[in-house]
Amino acid sequence: DLMLPDGLGIAFLKKLRAEGSVTPVIILTALDQISDRIAGLDAGADDYMIKPFDLSELSSRLNAVARRYSGNPNPLIEIGDLRIDLAARTVMHGARPVELTGREWALFEAFLQRPGIAMTKAQLEDRLYAFGAEVESNTIEVHVSRLRKKLGHGVIDTVRGIGYRLGTAR
Repeated sequence: DLMLPDGLGIAFLKKLRAEGSVTPVIILTALDQISDRIAGLDAGADDYMIKPFDLSELSSRLNAVARRYSGNPNPLIEIGDLRIDLAARTVMHGARPVELTGREWALFEAFLQRPGIAMTKAQLEDRLYAFGAEVESNTIEVHVSRLRKKLGHGVIDTVRGIGYRLGTAR
């Protein structure tokens, strides 16, 4: 929950992630503004649900988060001079750590989970935003641009007429 008696849940979550915790987190809160959802996901939450919610939906989301965390027994991936630790949610570019926001990490993880497969902007929006969320038309382009600046060009390719995919230059 984001509204804790001794402080904000967002601050607590940021502290957990800063300390390297990879514990799966689903935010359950009454805060329903898009800015609240973005802040929660950018702070490192794996999912965000607005109260009240259906328990069967919570169960499905818990299962989805569990699948994401158990899907790769070796959470280390190397792409060129990038070293990605899925468990710690960290990226190293050579010896330099790369700081990714929660949203950037979620986008990069979407590409890592489907290497070489082009995804449309709509598919990427579905993975990054709650159903029915109002998303600006250029949001994915902005996030991809920021990722390219941080990770280097060639990591994410544009597939003309389709969308984006994890780059083939490794």
